[in-house]
Amino acid sequence: MSQRFYSTKSPDQFVDIKEAVLRSLPADNGLYMPESIERLGHGFWESWRDLSLADIGVHVAKAIFRDSIPADELEKITRESANFPAPLVTVKEKAHVLELFHGPTLAFKDFGARFMARLMGWLTRDDDGLLTVLVATSGDTGGAVASAFHGIPGTRVIILYPKGKVSGLQEKQLTTLGGNITALEITGTFDDCQRLVKSAFLKREMSENLNLTSANSINISRLVPQSFYYFEAAKNLPEGVKPTFVIPSGNFGNLTAGLLAEKLGLEVEHFVAATNRNDVVPEYLREGEYRPRPSVATISNAMDVGAPSNFARLEEIFGYEWEAMKARVAGYAYGDKITRETIRRIKSETDYTLEPHGAIGWLAAEAWRESHPEAHTVVLETAHPSKFLDVMEEELGAGEVEIPGRLACLADRQKSAIQMGTKEGEFHDWLSSIRE
Repeated sequence: MSQRFYSTKSPDQFVDIKEAVLRSLPADNGLYMPESIERLGHGFWESWRDLSLADIGVHVAKAIFRDSIPADELEKITRESANFPAPLVTVKEKAHVLELFHGPTLAFKDFGARFMARLMGWLTRDDDGLLTVLVATSGDTGGAVASAFHGIPGTRVIILYPKGKVSGLQEKQLTTLGGNITALEITGTFDDCQRLVKSAFLKREMSENLNLTSANSINISRLVPQSFYYFEAAKNLPEGVKPTFVIPSGNFGNLTAGLLAEKLGLEVEHFVAATNRNDVVPEYLREGEYRPRPSVATISNAMDVGAPSNFARLEEIFGYEWEAMKARVAGYAYGDKITRETIRRIKSETDYTLEPHGAIGWLAAEAWRESHPEAHTVVLETAHPSKFLDVMEEELGAGEVEIPGRLACLADRQKSAIQMGTKEGEFHDWLSSIRE
Protein backbone atom coordinates (compact mmCIF):
# COMPACT_ATOMS: atom_id res chain seq x y z
CA MET A 1 0.00 0.00 0.00
CA SER A 2 1.29 3.45 -0.90
CA GLN A 3 1.54 6.18 1.69
CA ARG A 4 -0.74 9.18 1.32
CA PHE A 5 -0.11 12.65 2.70
CA TYR A 6 -2.50 15.27 4.04
CA SER A 7 -2.23 18.95 4.87
CA THR A 8 -2.33 19.93 8.53
CA LYS A 9 -5.08 22.35 7.49
CA SER A 10 -7.08 19.82 5.42
CA PRO A 11 -6.79 16.42 7.11
CA ASP A 12 -9.44 14.84 4.88
CA GLN A 13 -7.69 15.65 1.59
CA PHE A 14 -4.82 13.45 0.42
CA VAL A 15 -2.04 13.58 -2.17
CA ASP A 16 0.56 11.09 -3.32
CA ILE A 17 4.28 11.21 -2.60
CA LYS A 18 5.15 13.09 -5.80
CA GLU A 19 2.77 15.92 -5.01
CA ALA A 20 3.83 16.10 -1.36
CA VAL A 21 7.57 16.12 -2.05
CA LEU A 22 7.74 18.15 -5.26
CA ARG A 23 5.10 20.75 -4.37
CA SER A 24 6.33 20.91 -0.75
CA LEU A 25 3.63 23.29 0.52
CA PRO A 26 -0.11 22.64 0.19
CA ALA A 27 -2.20 25.38 -1.39
CA ASP A 28 -3.87 26.00 1.99
CA ASN A 29 -0.47 26.92 3.56
CA GLY A 30 -0.51 23.91 5.86
CA LEU A 31 2.25 21.29 5.97
CA TYR A 32 2.13 17.74 4.66
CA MET A 33 2.01 14.80 7.08
CA PRO A 34 1.91 11.04 6.41
CA GLU A 35 -1.62 9.63 6.64
CA SER A 36 -0.48 7.00 9.13
CA ILE A 37 2.72 5.88 10.82
CA GLU A 38 2.82 2.36 12.20
CA ARG A 39 5.28 0.95 14.69
CA LEU A 40 8.21 -0.93 13.14
CA GLY A 41 7.71 -4.67 13.18
CA HIS A 42 8.97 -7.23 15.68
CA GLY A 43 11.71 -8.38 13.31
CA PHE A 44 13.29 -4.94 13.35
CA TRP A 45 13.32 -4.68 17.14
CA GLU A 46 14.88 -8.12 17.52
CA SER A 47 18.04 -7.00 15.73
CA TRP A 48 18.03 -3.19 15.61
CA ARG A 49 21.02 -2.74 17.92
CA ASP A 50 23.16 -4.71 15.47
CA LEU A 51 22.13 -2.68 12.43
CA SER A 52 24.19 0.05 10.79
CA LEU A 53 22.86 3.59 10.46
CA ALA A 54 22.10 2.94 6.79
CA ASP A 55 20.35 -0.35 7.64
CA ILE A 56 18.17 1.47 10.16
CA GLY A 57 17.45 4.14 7.58
CA VAL A 58 16.21 1.57 5.09
CA HIS A 59 13.74 0.13 7.62
CA VAL A 60 12.51 3.58 8.66
CA ALA A 61 12.13 4.90 5.12
CA LYS A 62 10.19 1.81 4.04
CA ALA A 63 7.93 2.07 7.08
CA ILE A 64 7.00 5.67 6.28
CA PHE A 65 6.91 5.68 2.48
CA ARG A 66 5.61 2.09 2.16
CA ASP A 67 5.09 1.13 -1.49
CA SER A 68 5.17 4.72 -2.78
CA ILE A 69 8.71 4.04 -4.03
CA PRO A 70 10.00 0.64 -5.21
CA ALA A 71 11.89 -1.04 -2.37
CA ASP A 72 15.15 -1.33 -4.29
CA GLU A 73 15.10 2.35 -5.30
CA LEU A 74 14.29 3.50 -1.77
CA GLU A 75 17.12 1.39 -0.38
CA LYS A 76 19.55 2.86 -2.90
CA ILE A 77 18.46 6.43 -2.07
CA THR A 78 18.78 5.76 1.66
CA ARG A 79 22.19 4.08 1.54
CA GLU A 80 23.65 6.80 -0.67
CA SER A 81 22.29 9.48 1.67
CA ALA A 82 23.33 8.01 5.03
CA ASN A 83 26.85 6.95 4.07
CA PHE A 84 28.68 8.80 6.85
CA PRO A 85 28.70 8.20 10.62
CA ALA A 86 26.78 9.83 13.47
CA PRO A 87 28.88 8.88 16.51
CA LEU A 88 27.55 9.07 20.05
CA VAL A 89 30.20 10.57 22.34
CA THR A 90 29.96 10.27 26.13
CA VAL A 91 31.38 13.54 27.44
CA LYS A 92 30.46 13.02 31.09
CA GLU A 93 28.59 10.33 32.97
CA LYS A 94 25.06 10.18 31.52
CA ALA A 95 25.84 13.23 29.37
CA HIS A 96 26.20 12.33 25.70
CA VAL A 97 26.61 14.21 22.43
CA LEU A 98 25.38 12.89 19.09
CA GLU A 99 27.74 14.28 16.46
CA LEU A 100 25.79 14.98 13.29
CA PHE A 101 28.48 16.95 11.48
CA HIS A 102 30.44 14.23 9.69
CA GLY A 103 28.77 14.66 6.30
CA PRO A 104 30.00 16.60 3.26
CA THR A 105 29.04 20.07 4.55
CA LEU A 106 29.71 19.39 8.26
CA ALA A 107 26.09 19.80 9.37
CA PHE A 108 23.14 17.57 10.25
CA LYS A 109 21.28 18.98 7.26
CA ASP A 110 23.37 16.67 5.05
CA PHE A 111 21.15 13.73 6.02
CA GLY A 112 17.96 15.40 4.82
CA ALA A 113 19.40 17.28 1.84
CA ARG A 114 21.13 14.26 0.31
CA PHE A 115 18.06 12.07 0.74
CA MET A 116 15.78 14.72 -0.71
CA ALA A 117 17.98 15.40 -3.75
CA ARG A 118 18.05 11.73 -4.64
CA LEU A 119 14.34 11.23 -4.00
CA MET A 120 13.43 14.24 -6.13
CA GLY A 121 15.72 12.97 -8.85
CA TRP A 122 13.85 9.67 -8.88
CA LEU A 123 10.40 11.30 -8.77
CA THR A 124 11.24 13.53 -11.77
CA ARG A 125 13.15 10.91 -13.77
CA ASP A 126 10.59 10.97 -16.62
CA ASP A 127 9.63 14.66 -16.42
CA ASP A 128 10.42 17.36 -18.95
CA GLY A 129 11.60 20.79 -17.87
CA LEU A 130 13.60 22.09 -14.96
CA LEU A 131 12.86 21.54 -11.26
CA THR A 132 13.44 24.78 -9.32
CA VAL A 133 14.42 24.18 -5.69
CA LEU A 134 13.75 27.14 -3.37
CA VAL A 135 15.34 27.19 0.06
CA ALA A 136 15.64 29.72 2.89
CA THR A 137 18.60 29.28 5.20
CA SER A 138 19.79 30.66 8.52
CA GLY A 139 23.12 28.92 8.03
CA ASP A 140 23.55 25.21 7.41
CA THR A 141 20.52 24.27 5.32
CA GLY A 142 21.70 26.26 2.31
CA GLY A 143 25.16 24.71 2.27
CA ALA A 144 23.81 21.19 2.60
CA VAL A 145 21.23 21.71 -0.14
CA ALA A 146 23.76 23.38 -2.45
CA SER A 147 26.14 20.46 -2.01
CA ALA A 148 23.43 17.82 -2.44
CA PHE A 149 21.98 19.32 -5.65
CA HIS A 150 25.13 20.78 -7.24
CA GLY A 151 25.46 19.44 -10.76
CA ILE A 152 22.26 17.36 -10.57
CA PRO A 153 20.76 17.42 -14.09
CA GLY A 154 17.32 18.95 -14.45
CA THR A 155 17.55 21.06 -11.29
CA ARG A 156 18.36 24.62 -10.33
CA VAL A 157 18.65 25.74 -6.72
CA ILE A 158 17.86 29.21 -5.38
CA ILE A 159 19.06 29.87 -1.84
CA LEU A 160 17.81 32.85 0.18
CA TYR A 161 19.93 33.86 3.17
CA PRO A 162 19.88 36.91 5.49
CA LYS A 163 22.62 39.45 4.81
CA GLY A 164 25.23 39.55 7.57
CA LYS A 165 23.55 36.86 9.65
CA VAL A 166 25.42 33.70 8.63
CA SER A 167 29.03 32.93 9.43
CA GLY A 168 31.73 33.61 6.86
CA LEU A 169 32.41 29.98 5.99
CA GLN A 170 28.69 29.17 5.94
CA GLU A 171 28.24 31.97 3.40
CA LYS A 172 31.04 30.59 1.24
CA GLN A 173 29.26 27.22 1.17
CA LEU A 174 26.19 28.97 -0.28
CA THR A 175 27.80 31.39 -2.69
CA THR A 176 30.83 29.77 -4.32
CA LEU A 177 29.58 26.67 -6.11
CA GLY A 178 28.04 28.36 -9.15
CA GLY A 179 26.57 26.20 -11.87
CA ASN A 180 22.98 25.37 -11.02
CA ILE A 181 23.23 27.07 -7.59
CA THR A 182 22.14 30.73 -7.19
CA ALA A 183 22.35 32.63 -3.89
CA LEU A 184 20.11 35.58 -2.99
CA GLU A 185 21.43 37.78 -0.18
CA ILE A 186 18.31 39.21 1.48
CA THR A 187 18.53 42.47 3.43
CA GLY A 188 16.44 41.15 6.31
CA THR A 189 16.12 38.23 8.70
CA PHE A 190 15.75 34.49 8.19
CA ASP A 191 12.03 34.91 8.82
CA ASP A 192 11.91 37.28 5.83
CA CYS A 193 13.67 34.64 3.71
CA GLN A 194 11.23 31.98 4.86
CA ARG A 195 8.26 34.26 4.19
CA LEU A 196 9.46 34.98 0.66
CA VAL A 197 9.87 31.28 -0.10
CA LYS A 198 6.39 30.45 1.20
CA SER A 199 4.88 33.35 -0.75
CA ALA A 200 6.17 31.93 -4.02
CA PHE A 201 4.53 28.57 -3.37
CA LEU A 202 1.23 30.21 -2.54
CA LYS A 203 1.19 31.88 -5.99
CA ARG A 204 0.01 28.67 -7.58
CA GLU A 205 0.45 29.68 -11.21
CA MET A 206 4.02 30.83 -10.61
CA SER A 207 4.77 27.71 -8.60
CA GLU A 208 3.55 25.46 -11.39
CA ASN A 209 5.20 27.44 -14.20
CA LEU A 210 8.58 27.33 -12.48
CA ASN A 211 8.06 23.78 -11.21
CA LEU A 212 8.92 24.98 -7.71
CA THR A 213 9.83 22.72 -4.83
CA SER A 214 11.29 23.49 -1.42
CA ALA A 215 14.30 22.06 0.35
CA ASN A 216 13.41 23.55 3.73
CA SER A 217 12.03 21.40 6.51
CA ILE A 218 8.56 22.31 5.32
CA ASN A 219 9.27 19.46 2.89
CA ILE A 220 8.30 16.14 4.45
CA SER A 221 11.15 14.31 2.69
CA ARG A 222 13.68 16.34 4.69
CA LEU A 223 12.30 15.06 8.00
CA VAL A 224 12.23 11.33 7.32
CA PRO A 225 16.03 10.83 7.08
CA GLN A 226 16.52 13.03 10.14
CA SER A 227 14.67 10.41 12.16
CA PHE A 228 17.34 7.80 11.32
CA TYR A 229 19.92 9.11 13.76
CA TYR A 230 17.59 9.03 16.76
CA PHE A 231 17.62 5.25 16.47
CA GLU A 232 21.39 5.33 15.97
CA ALA A 233 21.89 7.24 19.22
CA ALA A 234 19.50 5.07 21.23
CA LYS A 235 21.06 1.78 20.12
CA ASN A 236 24.48 2.91 21.42
CA LEU A 237 23.26 3.59 24.95
CA PRO A 238 23.32 0.76 27.51
CA GLU A 239 20.49 -1.71 26.98
CA GLY A 240 17.42 -0.68 28.92
CA VAL A 241 18.34 3.01 28.96
CA LYS A 242 15.84 5.32 27.29
CA PRO A 243 17.43 8.54 25.99
CA THR A 244 16.32 12.07 26.75
CA PHE A 245 17.00 13.89 23.49
CA VAL A 246 18.06 17.52 23.79
CA ILE A 247 17.59 19.30 20.49
CA PRO A 248 18.95 22.74 19.59
CA SER A 249 15.93 24.10 17.75
CA GLY A 250 15.14 26.78 15.19
CA ASN A 251 12.45 25.66 12.76
CA PHE A 252 11.80 22.53 14.87
CA GLY A 253 12.20 20.07 12.02
CA ASN A 254 14.72 18.09 14.05
CA LEU A 255 12.33 17.75 16.97
CA THR A 256 9.55 16.73 14.59
CA ALA A 257 11.82 14.02 13.17
CA GLY A 258 12.46 12.72 16.70
CA LEU A 259 8.73 12.53 17.33
CA LEU A 260 8.34 10.56 14.08
CA ALA A 261 10.97 8.13 15.39
CA GLU A 262 8.94 7.74 18.57
CA LYS A 263 5.79 7.04 16.56
CA LEU A 264 7.73 4.28 14.80
CA GLY A 265 8.30 2.66 18.19
CA LEU A 266 11.57 4.13 19.49
CA GLU A 267 11.43 4.36 23.27
CA VAL A 268 12.32 7.88 24.37
CA GLU A 269 12.31 9.12 27.95
CA HIS A 270 11.70 12.76 27.05
CA PHE A 271 12.35 15.49 24.48
CA VAL A 272 13.97 18.81 25.36
CA ALA A 273 13.87 21.74 22.94
CA ALA A 274 16.73 24.20 23.45
CA THR A 275 16.67 27.65 21.85
CA ASN A 276 18.48 30.96 22.03
CA ARG A 277 16.73 34.29 22.66
CA ASN A 278 14.24 33.34 19.97
CA ASP A 279 12.18 31.47 22.54
CA VAL A 280 8.75 31.31 20.91
CA VAL A 281 8.27 27.58 21.55
CA PRO A 282 9.72 27.43 25.12
CA GLU A 283 7.39 30.33 25.92
CA TYR A 284 4.47 28.42 24.42
CA LEU A 285 5.32 25.35 26.49
CA ARG A 286 5.34 27.49 29.64
CA GLU A 287 2.30 29.64 29.00
CA GLY A 288 0.16 27.96 26.35
CA GLU A 289 0.26 31.01 24.05
CA TYR A 290 1.97 30.83 20.66
CA ARG A 291 3.31 34.28 19.84
CA PRO A 292 5.57 34.31 16.76
CA ARG A 293 7.59 37.49 16.39
CA PRO A 294 10.54 38.92 14.45
CA SER A 295 13.72 36.98 15.14
CA VAL A 296 16.76 38.52 16.82
CA ALA A 297 20.35 37.86 15.79
CA THR A 298 22.53 35.66 18.04
CA ILE A 299 25.80 33.74 17.82
CA SER A 300 23.75 30.54 17.38
CA ASN A 301 22.41 31.81 14.07
CA ALA A 302 20.76 28.60 12.84
CA MET A 303 18.21 29.05 15.62
CA ASP A 304 17.42 32.69 14.83
CA VAL A 305 13.83 31.88 13.91
CA GLY A 306 10.85 33.82 15.24
CA ALA A 307 8.10 31.91 13.43
CA PRO A 308 9.07 28.21 13.37
CA SER A 309 7.51 26.58 10.34
CA ASN A 310 7.26 23.11 11.88
CA PHE A 311 5.18 24.30 14.82
CA ALA A 312 2.15 23.34 12.71
CA ARG A 313 3.40 19.75 12.62
CA LEU A 314 4.06 19.73 16.36
CA GLU A 315 0.49 20.85 16.97
CA GLU A 316 -0.81 18.14 14.64
CA ILE A 317 1.24 15.40 16.34
CA PHE A 318 -0.08 16.40 19.76
CA GLY A 319 -3.68 16.81 18.63
CA TYR A 320 -3.59 20.59 19.13
CA GLU A 321 -3.44 19.97 22.88
CA TRP A 322 -1.04 22.25 24.76
CA GLU A 323 -1.02 19.97 27.80
CA ALA A 324 -0.06 16.97 25.68
CA MET A 325 2.89 18.80 24.09
CA LYS A 326 3.95 20.27 27.43
CA ALA A 327 3.95 16.80 28.99
CA ARG A 328 6.26 15.38 26.32
CA VAL A 329 8.52 18.30 25.42
CA ALA A 330 10.43 20.60 27.77
CA GLY A 331 11.71 23.96 26.57
CA TYR A 332 14.71 26.05 27.62
CA ALA A 333 16.22 29.24 26.17
CA TYR A 334 19.60 30.89 26.73
CA GLY A 335 21.38 34.09 25.68
CA ASP A 336 24.76 34.63 24.08
CA LYS A 337 26.69 35.41 27.26
CA ILE A 338 26.01 32.10 29.00
CA THR A 339 26.45 30.28 25.67
CA ARG A 340 29.96 31.68 25.39
CA GLU A 341 30.71 30.82 29.02
CA THR A 342 29.56 27.24 28.44
CA ILE A 343 31.83 26.79 25.42
CA ARG A 344 34.80 27.79 27.59
CA ARG A 345 33.67 25.82 30.66
CA ILE A 346 33.07 22.50 28.92
CA LYS A 347 36.33 22.79 26.99
CA SER A 348 38.16 23.36 30.31
CA GLU A 349 36.33 20.60 32.19
CA THR A 350 36.23 17.87 29.56
CA ASP A 351 38.35 18.99 26.58
CA TYR A 352 35.24 18.60 24.41
CA THR A 353 34.53 21.42 21.95
CA LEU A 354 30.93 22.58 21.71
CA GLU A 355 29.90 25.12 19.09
CA PRO A 356 27.20 27.71 19.99
CA HIS A 357 24.16 25.56 19.18
CA GLY A 358 25.56 22.53 20.98
CA ALA A 359 26.43 24.71 23.96
CA ILE A 360 22.81 25.78 24.27
CA GLY A 361 21.80 22.13 24.07
CA TRP A 362 24.33 21.30 26.79
CA LEU A 363 22.88 23.99 29.08
CA ALA A 364 19.38 22.61 28.57
CA ALA A 365 20.62 19.07 29.28
CA GLU A 366 22.25 20.24 32.54
CA ALA A 367 19.03 21.96 33.56
CA TRP A 368 17.02 18.81 32.81
CA ARG A 369 19.36 16.56 34.79
CA GLU A 370 19.09 18.82 37.84
CA SER A 371 15.49 17.67 38.27
CA HIS A 372 15.97 14.28 36.57
CA PRO A 373 19.37 13.06 37.84
CA GLU A 374 18.97 9.57 36.38
CA ALA A 375 18.39 10.85 32.85
CA HIS A 376 20.79 9.98 30.07
CA THR A 377 20.77 13.15 27.98
CA VAL A 378 21.76 13.10 24.31
CA VAL A 379 22.53 16.55 22.91
CA LEU A 380 22.28 16.74 19.13
CA GLU A 381 25.45 18.54 18.02
CA THR A 382 24.26 19.85 14.70
CA ALA A 383 27.33 21.47 13.10
CA HIS A 384 31.12 21.37 13.24
CA PRO A 385 32.68 24.07 15.47
CA SER A 386 34.78 25.39 12.57
CA LYS A 387 31.63 26.73 10.92
CA PHE A 388 31.52 29.36 13.68
CA LEU A 389 35.21 30.16 13.70
CA ASP A 390 34.92 33.78 14.83
CA VAL A 391 33.02 32.84 17.98
CA MET A 392 35.15 29.79 18.69
CA GLU A 393 38.42 31.70 18.40
CA GLU A 394 37.08 34.51 20.59
CA GLU A 395 36.29 31.98 23.33
CA LEU A 396 39.02 29.35 22.93
CA GLY A 397 41.81 31.18 21.13
CA ALA A 398 43.17 31.11 17.61
CA GLY A 399 44.15 27.70 16.31
CA GLU A 400 42.12 25.75 18.87
CA VAL A 401 39.56 24.60 16.30
CA GLU A 402 40.82 22.70 13.29
CA ILE A 403 39.11 23.54 10.01
CA PRO A 404 38.47 20.39 7.94
CA GLY A 405 39.89 20.55 4.44
CA ARG A 406 36.53 20.50 2.70
CA LEU A 407 35.62 23.73 4.51
CA ALA A 408 39.04 25.40 4.56
CA CYS A 409 39.28 25.20 0.77
CA LEU A 410 36.32 27.62 0.46
CA ALA A 411 37.98 30.50 2.29
CA ASP A 412 39.64 32.02 -0.77
CA ARG A 413 36.84 31.36 -3.25
CA GLN A 414 34.97 34.31 -4.73
CA LYS A 415 31.49 34.95 -3.34
CA SER A 416 28.69 35.34 -5.88
CA ALA A 417 25.29 36.48 -4.61
CA ILE A 418 22.39 38.60 -5.86
CA GLN A 419 21.35 41.40 -3.48
CA MET A 420 17.61 41.64 -2.83
CA GLY A 421 15.19 43.34 -0.45
CA THR A 422 12.37 41.80 1.56
CA LYS A 423 9.37 42.74 -0.59
CA GLU A 424 7.46 39.82 -2.06
CA GLY A 425 6.76 41.67 -5.31
CA GLU A 426 10.47 42.18 -6.01
CA PHE A 427 11.17 38.52 -5.35
CA HIS A 428 8.27 37.34 -7.51
CA ASP A 429 9.38 39.60 -10.37
CA TRP A 430 12.89 38.17 -10.18
CA LEU A 431 11.56 34.61 -10.16
CA SER A 432 9.41 35.33 -13.19
CA SER A 433 12.46 36.72 -15.02
CA ILE A 434 14.40 33.46 -14.71
CA ARG A 435 11.69 31.34 -16.25
CA GLU A 436 12.89 29.43 -19.28
